[in-house]
Amino acid sequence: MAHSQSSRPIALIVQDEFLVALDLESAVADLGYEVCGIATSDSRARCLAMQDHPDIVLMDVLSGGRQGIETGRWLREVCGTSVVFVTSQVDADTVQRIHERVPGAPVVPKPFYRDRLAEAIATAVQRVGRLQRTEPSSMASQHARS
Repeated sequence: MAHSQSSRPIALIVQDEFLVALDLESAVADLGYEVCGIATSDSRARCLAMQDHPDIVLMDVLSGGRQGIETGRWLREVCGTSVVFVTSQVDADTVQRIHERVPGAPVVPKPFYRDRLAEAIATAVQRVGRLQRTEPSSMASQHARS
């Protein structure tokens, strides 16, 4: 993955609540990440991900639950990016949809605690690293289909 000149890992925040986005930005910066951007829509998130190749995406479940989940799936499958869902929509149906579409993606409820966020990021990065080592050709084939 491409990195900035600082060689710190890169994070993308997809969040439509400005104050939450700023808090997330501060939290991931404290964890050593460089934030490449804050997207308030799924289309902007896809654009930034293709441009900046983030290592982790902190994804809200936007617009009633479907778009954010599908964008999270796309970011994982096409970009090979780790995804953590940070959302207030933690009802059983939404969490089930997240786990069906983005298996293993951590879900952090809002309001979030920084230690829980740090744990979720570590879990997501580790999981995607394992997927990339065991399925090296699947990302390329999935990218070709999208």
